[in-house]
Formats: sequence, C-alpha cells, structure tokens
Amino acid sequence: MSFLKRILENVLYFFKGFAQGFRENAISYIEMEERELENVFSLLLMASFIGLPSPPTTLVIRLLPHMAREIIVMQSKSRRLDDLLGEVAGMFEIG
Repeated sequence: MSFLKRILENVLYFFKGFAQGFRENAISYIEMEERELENVFSLLLMASFIGLPSPPTTLVIRLLPHMAREIIVMQSKSRRLDDLLGEVAGMFEIG
C-alpha cells in the first residue's frame, strides 16, 4: 500500500511541476506581448515621424509623460538601425 502511495505522490509532484512550468511560460509570453503592445502604442502616438496619420496633438501631448520609457527604447533602436545583423541577433537573444 505504501509503495502505491509513494508512486501517486511522485506523479502528483510531477504534475505540479509541469503546471508550474506552464504558468511561468504563460507569464513570460504575456510580458513579451505587453512590451510589444507598448511599442505599437508608441508608434501610433508618434506616427507622424514615420509618415502615418497621427492622433490629435492634444491627446499626444497629454500622453507624452507616460511614454518616457518608450521614447528611450525608440531612440536606442534608431541608434542601432544601421546594424541590421545586431537587430536580428537581438530578436533571437543572441548575445
């Protein structure tokens, strides 16, 4: 009886670890999606820089203080823009 109980405990422990791994992956995917949505949001607000129609200026000015981090990211990407190989390596996290 105790042998069967140990086997069931080990199986339960395995599935708990399996579920924990899925949760961690799901969280990392959600964080990555949040970063990409922030990038899209900043591109929508700063669309006039790339030739797209932009939202009303008053809205952009009101939202500008909340975009400090995104502006820094956009500036760093524009500095690295001539290094296409570096951009591809950054996408695949090649260090």
